[in-house]
Amino acid sequence: MGLENLFEPGRHFSLQVTAKSQGRRLDQFLSETNLNLSRSQAKNLIQKHLIFLNQKPTKPSTHLRMGDLVSGSLPEPKPLSLEPEPLPLTILYEDSSIIVIDKAPGMVIHPAHGNSSGTLVNALLYHCKDLTGINGVLRPGIVHRLDKDTSGLIVAAKDNEAFQHLTKQFKNRTVDKVYRAIVHGTFNRVEGLIDSSIGRHPSQRKRMSIRTKKGRSAITRWRKIEEFDNCTFLEILPQTGRTHQIRVHLSSIGHPVLGDPLYGRKNKPGAIHDSGLKECVKKLNRQALHAQRLEFTHPRTGEKVHFVSPIPRDMSEVLEWLRSRAR
Repeated sequence: MGLENLFEPGRHFSLQVTAKSQGRRLDQFLSETNLNLSRSQAKNLIQKHLIFLNQKPTKPSTHLRMGDLVSGSLPEPKPLSLEPEPLPLTILYEDSSIIVIDKAPGMVIHPAHGNSSGTLVNALLYHCKDLTGINGVLRPGIVHRLDKDTSGLIVAAKDNEAFQHLTKQFKNRTVDKVYRAIVHGTFNRVEGLIDSSIGRHPSQRKRMSIRTKKGRSAITRWRKIEEFDNCTFLEILPQTGRTHQIRVHLSSIGHPVLGDPLYGRKNKPGAIHDSGLKECVKKLNRQALHAQRLEFTHPRTGEKVHFVSPIPRDMSEVLEWLRSRAR
């Protein structure tokens, strides 16, 4: 397989199929080149007749033969319809490929129906002036998410190459993520593992659950850092990345995250009765969950990079109250 010219958006490219690649589907073949296309992207472009086989339109499922010529071009990235917004960001690291943010609680990551402003994407569109396009759109590439009221580290890609590289790392579970959480109750073990599939709750659509027929594999490791009378400070190492995974898993074993409005103990047996702790949680006004550490391979340099975010002040104040109460 050889490139006649390095691909750039809007420029023509040609690829010669070698013996190594014969028999592959066309969309699969394209996803394995340095064009930085996912298989779904390649399929879409083939169906739009922007990529050709031996100078003729074809199907994504066409199997290649040695000597075939794959050619075409991609359109220039289109601007995203969202408005850039000068929102405050705590940036821990940035280069031409990636940006690492220490997200404050209360910020939604990605726009959704009825929520097109005030998000991390809006802020990044304003801040990043060197976006080269992700999936054909000038936008930051969000490869993982944090819940609105979870604080801490998140990495975003600034070009398609970085986006594809990071996406594969998260998919292959080679990204190390470490969280901190304050949870209800105490443990009789120092560490443990929760291995329960997670899927959409059968009746409450905003919730996820381990009691579902169509769950996806989810694994969470936990380790006890500090224990108090009725709460525990935990280190959490999620091995997978399902929606609400940490919150669902901890709630499923009877130790929901303190202050969690969706999976917590509000108006349930085991709810907080201590007036001082109640006041702390009310002031916290969110789940006590923080993405503290993040380690991955830099998509351009190939080196391991490591980032740490300190425990935010609101969670620190809860811990200080618990410690003072214990003393």
